[in-house]
Amino acid sequence: MSHPDASAPVPAALVADPHRRRQVLAVVALALMMVVSAVSGLNVALPDIARETGATQSQLQWIVDAYTLVFAGLLLPAGALGDRYGRKGVLLVGLVVFGSAAAVATTVDSPGALVVLRAVMGVGAAFVMPTTLSVITTSFPEEERPRAVGVWVGVAGGGAVIGLFGSALLLEYFAWSSFFALNVVLAVLALVGTLVVVPASRDISAPRLDLVGAVLALVGITALVYGIIEGPVQGWGDPWVVTGLVLGAGALVGLVLWELHRREPMLDPRLFRLRGFGTGSLSLLAQFFAAFGFFFVILQYLQLVVGKSPLAAAVTMLPMPLVLIPLARRAPVLAERVGLNRLGAVGLVSLAAGLLVMTTLGTDFSFPVFLAGLVLFAVGMALAGTPATTAITAALPPAKQGVASAVNDTSRELGSALGIAVLGSVLNQVYRDTLAPALAGLPPEAAEAAQGSLAAAQAVAAQAGPAGAALAAAADEAFVAAFGDALTIAAGVLVLAAGYVLVRGPRATR
Repeated sequence: MSHPDASAPVPAALVADPHRRRQVLAVVALALMMVVSAVSGLNVALPDIARETGATQSQLQWIVDAYTLVFAGLLLPAGALGDRYGRKGVLLVGLVVFGSAAAVATTVDSPGALVVLRAVMGVGAAFVMPTTLSVITTSFPEEERPRAVGVWVGVAGGGAVIGLFGSALLLEYFAWSSFFALNVVLAVLALVGTLVVVPASRDISAPRLDLVGAVLALVGITALVYGIIEGPVQGWGDPWVVTGLVLGAGALVGLVLWELHRREPMLDPRLFRLRGFGTGSLSLLAQFFAAFGFFFVILQYLQLVVGKSPLAAAVTMLPMPLVLIPLARRAPVLAERVGLNRLGAVGLVSLAAGLLVMTTLGTDFSFPVFLAGLVLFAVGMALAGTPATTAITAALPPAKQGVASAVNDTSRELGSALGIAVLGSVLNQVYRDTLAPALAGLPPEAAEAAQGSLAAAQAVAAQAGPAGAALAAAADEAFVAAFGDALTIAAGVLVLAAGYVLVRGPRATR
């Protein structure tokens, strides 16, 4: 195939050779797995981080969400940069930034430093993720695009657990910092693959960059999630919490108004009137709100309550990708038969059903119950993900696939950030309130530490003498109660989204 020169950029770069297309798909899938596993893989290390760095439950949320917040806030401008300056170049920059920050993170041991480096990794991830999907949609012919998107969706969902398993395997033999070493290896491999096989493409009519919109998006998302995370710790009436919630909501409203009146918007809010674009975005937001909130709480449950090692916890999650990835590849065919809206709604309901099954888990672990819930959850991710992504990308022309990709990814990452923030805060609030009566008589410092996280409560219990067993049992029960409430809220969000997708979503891509 011919390559564009600086004077003649092309809006698309269809790859004629089927073997080359498979190579392109493999490289962008690897880059995508790197980005996704950077959230899920860290979850399996959270108990070790809490024990070895003294991080509280709130700090653990920040270590996870610093990445997703910056990621979500920069996805739209990053997608626009790819359209304007070239998707391959933006992908390369993202891989370098991500890998470099991960390399530095292998050398630190404080929660504050981890938060900062995770935020820098989020910058790199924002340049990578929208580019992976737009490379697919501009490299593959229209008739092959849905199947390629299905692979992308399967990697986005199943890759989370595969990354989690890889991280857990490392943690079995090395310190928690080895998680970041895995990120470095994946970044280097994806960088080499991108240089060799990914075609160059750009949008010849890309709009000017929207710095005001980018700042409003980042401030709005970050401030809102700050208020949600800190509310259970500082109190919902705390001035900083209230300021975060109000500032976040105000900035997001300002973003919509700014984009509506801009001649060349970064993202035109009117696009959400398109049935596929609007319902696909809402569906992905709900899916990833539930999925990454679930990962955040379930891996702490499996390790801290059930007592599994990081590797054993990851092995327990392996049925998920084994179900999700093959089924996601079949989802485009199913969508053609029953309709995008129906398949998407069924998937969301299946996700909700899986979470509700999980709420019946107690301090005594039942693997059959867990497996039933996990399979329903995996089926839901496979069936809901492809219709939502296909609906978004099909709603816009090829030259605007950077926007479609960025909105697709923003919905995912915003859902992930909100899921970790909201469900993590529910977990934190209910845990603290439920455990409070069992802390009577403890020294104030010990009581405060026990309320900070389950890992800290178990450490306090280990030093509390004869009363320690009762405290440990109360902490486990409080965590399980909080775990159930968090998953119930996620299931409710999914059911509401399913109803909207069924009624409003498009039946076909055209």
